Amino acid sequence: MLILRVISAQPLHGYAIAQKIHLMSDEQLSVEEGSLYPALQKLLLKGWGRAEWVTSETGREVREYRITAAGKKQLEEELTEYRRMARGIDTLLENI
Repeated sequence: MLILRVISAQPLHGYAIAQKIHLMSDEQLSVEEGSLYPALQKLLLKGWGRAEWVTSETGREVREYRITAAGKKQLEEELTEYRRMARGIDTLLENI
């Protein structure tokens, strides 16, 4: 869900995705390479994203990821489920 959310705003390469998640979470979340790249591969296999090789600002060839229409639908489904669970947890914590 986090990767889809980040690339829904703009196409990014893997390292930039990890940085963006870290910064957008007020530096509370971090994504290790060992988790990020398998997740990106899964995203591609499921059709939720696509990737293309581009030249970065530093002149290096990087694989840039962008969300697909199917990925946008999946993101909405995951956000709905997350919000439902968060409400349930919040209700439980407030009523104890």
